[in-house]
Amino acid sequence: MSEAVAGEVAERFKQLYGADPEGVWAAPGRVNLIGEHTDYNDGFVMPFALPHTAVAAVSRRDDGLLRLHSADLEGGVAELRVDELAPQSDTAWTAYPAGVVWALREAGHPVTGADVHLASTVPAGAGLSSSAALEVVVALALNDLFGLGLRGWQLARLCQRAENVYVGAPVGIMDQTASACCEAGHALFLDTRDLSQRQIPFDLAAEGMRLLVVDTQVKHAHSEGEYGKRRAGCEKGADLLGVDALRDVPFDGLDEALARLGDEEEVRRLVRHIVTENHRVERVVSLLESGDTRAIGPLLVEGHASLRDDFRISCPELDLVVDTAMASGALGARMTGGGFGGSAIVLADIADVDTITKAVEEAFAAAAFTAPRVFEAIPSAGARRLSRVA
Repeated sequence: MSEAVAGEVAERFKQLYGADPEGVWAAPGRVNLIGEHTDYNDGFVMPFALPHTAVAAVSRRDDGLLRLHSADLEGGVAELRVDELAPQSDTAWTAYPAGVVWALREAGHPVTGADVHLASTVPAGAGLSSSAALEVVVALALNDLFGLGLRGWQLARLCQRAENVYVGAPVGIMDQTASACCEAGHALFLDTRDLSQRQIPFDLAAEGMRLLVVDTQVKHAHSEGEYGKRRAGCEKGADLLGVDALRDVPFDGLDEALARLGDEEEVRRLVRHIVTENHRVERVVSLLESGDTRAIGPLLVEGHASLRDDFRISCPELDLVVDTAMASGALGARMTGGGFGGSAIVLADIADVDTITKAVEEAFAAAAFTAPRVFEAIPSAGARRLSRVA
């Protein structure tokens, strides 16, 4: 993130609000390498931060007024009263930053208002956590400005609560934690039960590989019904199996667990995905720590098949990316994110990147799909302050 970007956002803030901001902050989107839909099952995930960020210029107010503006959307400055914020009262983009203010105040933190100007390069609706980046950047700014003393994982928890309760989207903890806590050159091995973290070195360029993100341009919305149905199904499976969460079903006990579910076929599929996906995360961690990065490719493909066939959250565009990439020499590929659209990731040798990219673009054209957006995913830094302006 260049100083120039911070300067541009700060200058626009001054134009909007008539004074310099007290500072500029950034929080990234994320790609999940492996571990999909395991986070709300107390399981394991392995995201890394993207160079694409939400950037916020912010100043404190002491009069109870919250003023919000986005460079990415049409419309003027939205004005809200912090003591009037109420869950699910806002269906606009402002629900995300306002929800963070609400969550902080509900937790007893003295946030008395703010002026906020936001700009983001995280593609919305692409499964790259644009909403989490928006939440985390506002939370970090307010944490700094009001001297709240909260750590990254605590900010992530509050941002999750904002999205669950205020926005009304039943997301897990992964996206916010990735945005708040990731480190450059690493993937984050996160245990979503106790929030313990390990930074796993993930430097593909040094090993002659690249990880591509293929944004299918198919938009999805977590707050709509299908995500919630999957989550409810997982909770039903845990109840039927007598465990606190599907995390507690051991991989070597999966067959026994599935047999106990009898004719609950939909629940059986969901359970099978979660248990095998947690195992895949552990296997990927082991391979990366042993330096055998190339060997994670088949596990990505295995994970996609599980998301497609058991969790049933893929779509024709995502399947086409995976099938075409693998047929064109990729080491591995899978959908990433919540599903029903969004993005896929492709692991490839540097020499094969152009061939794979061209093949995917041609396959989309032949299928009359909207042209995909393809870019390299570089493990980047988590949320941070870019500058103090005033």
